[in-house]
Amino acid sequence: MKLSADLIAFAARLGHDFKRPELLHQALTHPSMSSPSRPDNQRLEFLGDRVLGLVMAEALLQADKSASEGQLAPRFNALVRKEACADVARALDLGAALKLGRSEMLSGGRRKEAILGDAMEAVIAAVYLDAGFDAARALILRHWGNRVTRVDADARDAKTMLQEWAQGRGLALPLYVEIARTGPDHAPSFTIEVQIATGESATATAGSKRVAEQEAARALLARLDKAG
Repeated sequence: MKLSADLIAFAARLGHDFKRPELLHQALTHPSMSSPSRPDNQRLEFLGDRVLGLVMAEALLQADKSASEGQLAPRFNALVRKEACADVARALDLGAALKLGRSEMLSGGRRKEAILGDAMEAVIAAVYLDAGFDAARALILRHWGNRVTRVDADARDAKTMLQEWAQGRGLALPLYVEIARTGPDHAPSFTIEVQIATGESATATAGSKRVAEQEAARALLARLDKAG
């Protein structure tokens, strides 16, 4: 199978020469573009998630030989969650190589957090199937870079931390409310407000609801920390 120019350019940015280029093509094919002759990347995403998890678990053990399981678990979650995968995908300009259906393309699919994260996991699986575990490990460690060593000791996501803060004080779960949506359909901007039962709240704006919710929770946690 001959790769298109955009996939050749992406493979160069990725740093892997595919012996089976059809694997890369599949990894970058969104379900909105699939057909009987063009499989999508969902099965590869499933495999890539597991390969990434094993590599990150091993890397964390090597990076901090004295860390407990309780310390390692949140760091692991921070490194493998969809936001981290999407961040790596953006650094590689993966969105430019995605194969999307027309409706998904018009709605800004090349920038969507979930689509980018899923495709990055699928790319990991493609490398694993093409060249084996050592090649996949090397690629992951190269592109995740110093995220392993600089991940926060307590890297739980902000929404989880705020939820635990509320539950620890016998309060109801935080409430997230979309208070504004601006911008065109292909590049929307969401403003989310998070509220807790004590009356405190915070807002944040981002290109996806999930990121805006995380940022709002982070802002409120910072405010609560200052208040003591």
